[in-house]
Amino acid sequence: MLADRQAARQREIQGAQVQEAVRDTYTWVTEYTKTFNEHWQEEGRPSPYEPFPRYDYLAVLFDVLDAESERIIWIEKSRDMMVSWACVAYLTLKAMTTPECGVLFQTQKETKAVQLVVYAKCLYDRQPSFLRDAFPLTKPTKDQPALSLNFAHGGYVLGIPGGADQIRSYHPWGYLNDESSFQPEAGECYNEALSAVKGKIIFNSSAGPGWYADARRDIIRNGED
Repeated sequence: MLADRQAARQREIQGAQVQEAVRDTYTWVTEYTKTFNEHWQEEGRPSPYEPFPRYDYLAVLFDVLDAESERIIWIEKSRDMMVSWACVAYLTLKAMTTPECGVLFQTQKETKAVQLVVYAKCLYDRQPSFLRDAFPLTKPTKDQPALSLNFAHGGYVLGIPGGADQIRSYHPWGYLNDESSFQPEAGECYNEALSAVKGKIIFNSSAGPGWYADARRDIIRNGED
């Protein structure tokens, strides 16, 4: 009986630890997982793996991403702000903690989509073991397909290349269109996402001219413009 009570108490403590670790994305990425930096030696960093920095703008960004009232989010960014990492982290955490929850990462080229899935796999692998145990995968990340990360409870992360036709086969909860200014069919992808995606829709890119910049500012152009 004592052993049973101790085991139950241990499960209770572990459950509380899990809930604290995944209570919001900012907590998870700054305290319970790590990114990787390919330029860590040139920058004099102690390791290629580090938690997200505690920058004020990242805290605000994660508040916006986590807000249930915001379904469609537009982000203008510049390089080295970790915005792609942040969007991947938010959607990965959602897929990891929610059974049967799928998320899509769409980029101009498949190689970039693979890179975003690598981000997700890194965030999963760099967690403490109690979180990996709480949210197991179907198989280890090294054995997962290059374009996906699949959880035992049915949630998944999937990378797809650009093109509106790429979205039509899926009905995910969340969707990220990364570097939208460089995707010729970004507008058509947006229209498809409105129909296919049941939860969060995120578009991010630099502020170059084109559909994304116009859509971000609610500018409507006719076909002759």
